[in-house]
Amino acid sequence: MVYVKVKRGIMAKQTQYQSRSSDKNGYIAWSQDEHQIWSELYQRQITLIQDRACQQYHDGLALLELNDQQIPQLPELNTRLKEATGWQTAEVPALINFSEFFRLLANKQFPVATFIRSREEFDYLQEPDIFHEVFGHCPLLTNPAFAHFTHTYGKLGLAASKEDRVFLARLYWFTVEFGLVNTADGLRIYGGGILSSPGETVYALENDTPVRQPLDPVDALRTPYRIDIMQPLYYILNQFDDLYTLAEADIMSMVKQAREHGLFAPRFAPKEKSASGQN
Repeated sequence: MVYVKVKRGIMAKQTQYQSRSSDKNGYIAWSQDEHQIWSELYQRQITLIQDRACQQYHDGLALLELNDQQIPQLPELNTRLKEATGWQTAEVPALINFSEFFRLLANKQFPVATFIRSREEFDYLQEPDIFHEVFGHCPLLTNPAFAHFTHTYGKLGLAASKEDRVFLARLYWFTVEFGLVNTADGLRIYGGGILSSPGETVYALENDTPVRQPLDPVDALRTPYRIDIMQPLYYILNQFDDLYTLAEADIMSMVKQAREHGLFAPRFAPKEKSASGQN
């Protein structure tokens, strides 16, 4: 999840994680324990997504040659991404701000926080670690429709006002992070926030609780979300290439419509405050 302000809705106050620095060739000396955490995360998730992820994701996974043996090195991913769609990854700290996030996307660079979660947060963490960024998102960056949408989104966000960026964040959330798509084989997942989460992978497709409805971009722009719960609502693409069509549409005009109409009522309870009074 690109858990910048886009992923979180607001910037987190702090993070316990610190990204690893690469050497002059862009390689990181990951520890054996870090590789083991990647391996366990990968093995668990690859089984769950077999019949749940869209084919475009599986194609990208194969193209990037991800595996359960070790954390991938970004220079090697960059070679494959560059050949496929012209994209690259960008090594970033655990958290980045809106402006940097949009700047990177506008330059076809996908931000990857170079740390991996601790065992204490093996099942869930709010920060976007390298497993989420690489396993969840990078395979679809090999797809032209997804890559074009993400690039266009970055350019729009870079030029947008602070107020409009908040609306754009919702569109990203309900597509790139938590999107579903109709296929000939049934409903499938393409959102990286789902694909890197074992609980939500099953919940998004098979639980009777959430609402699932066709993607109306203006509606998505008007829909509040929370990052720390299973999603109460998922928007569905009619077909995967609709992402390309959406990228070619006047998204900022949709943002204007969304601002005029205002937000929908949240489908979730407010987040409880901690004992200190902070969320």
